[in-house]
Amino acid sequence: MTATATRVLVLNSGSSSVKYQLLDMTDGTRLAVGLVERIGEETSRLAHTPLATGGARRETEGPMADHEAALKAVAAELSADGLGLDSPQLAAIGHRVVHGGLKFTEPTVIDDAVLKEIERLVPVAPLHNPANITGIRTARALRPDLPQVAVFDTAFHTTMPEYAARYAIDVATADAHRIRRYGFHGTSHAYVSRKTAALLGKDPSEVNVIVLHLGNGASASAVAGGRCVDTSMGLTPLEGLVMGTRSGDIDPAVTFHLKRVAGMSEDEIDTLLNKKSGLVGLCGDNDMREIRRRIDEGDERAELAFDIYIHRLKKYIGAYSAVLGRVDAVAFTAGVGENAAPVREAAVAGLEEMGMAVDASLNAVRSDEPRLISPEYARVAVAVVPTDEELEIAQQTYALVSA
Repeated sequence: MTATATRVLVLNSGSSSVKYQLLDMTDGTRLAVGLVERIGEETSRLAHTPLATGGARRETEGPMADHEAALKAVAAELSADGLGLDSPQLAAIGHRVVHGGLKFTEPTVIDDAVLKEIERLVPVAPLHNPANITGIRTARALRPDLPQVAVFDTAFHTTMPEYAARYAIDVATADAHRIRRYGFHGTSHAYVSRKTAALLGKDPSEVNVIVLHLGNGASASAVAGGRCVDTSMGLTPLEGLVMGTRSGDIDPAVTFHLKRVAGMSEDEIDTLLNKKSGLVGLCGDNDMREIRRRIDEGDERAELAFDIYIHRLKKYIGAYSAVLGRVDAVAFTAGVGENAAPVREAAVAGLEEMGMAVDASLNAVRSDEPRLISPEYARVAVAVVPTDEELEIAQQTYALVSA
């Protein structure tokens, strides 16, 4: 890597989409951002914003048969702005990889052996790792000379002690099939826990934080001194909090009941729990703004869905307070956590005896900056900390290739 190579391209490849950002790591400036969606469908769409030149957002539509075609289109858009993949200023490409198992506990330069191991983990991440692998293969083909780095969603959670990570099932069976709690959203939990400590003017090693990543997918983590000691998602992202379309915690016998009594297949049950449950299953909507609008109009189904969502959230705050012993801060992040003031207020309401409270006026403020929303007298700081998973991936990638 040359001294002038300070840029990192971050790729987040989904099954039919690619999100990307190009950043300059001298100061973390975003040079370009974009999204390709509906890959493999009749009409794909690419939305690209060249922030470096201050140009307007550009959108193009047309067939993109696969991820190779999509990434070539991205490369063309970047080249049009003088930011092409052939630039000597490009230091590396950082890839979000959802599942790294127990082997990958930190960002890793991708070679054939690493790619093979990521492929070996497909059975425990069938919806995510195949798309991540496709993005990696395509990017390596486009720039075989450039370092490609995998940053794993699960890595931050590998510090969980065994008693938090293991399920209480037969050990031999669990080990044979790699059944344990891995956790997800790790880059977000790592970033937000660090930013929360900075907001308090302390080193991460001095702070115990409960991070609540609340988006369409939602997860909680207990972070003690910068290390994750527990998290709500498990073998898959289905466990834990009520989410937009996922059930979260559920009696596992429900699956057997649905198979025996309702005659549902494994695929039908999988679809039910992952895509037709959570808020959308309870009230037909997974947009918190729409749910709050319906509540204001007296919609009882929406109100019940909101109450179930908050009840589960409050249970995890209480549980992780017990796990940590001492809580210095609770941090809300991601789409719902950053923007839904009623969710933050309701989640903390009634927890005054635990040292938690929300100031109504501070909670109502909208900002893109990390901020405290708790009153000065509160023993536990309550914060809103916008997450930045792309910046976290870029920082980890650049630190690795610089070293």
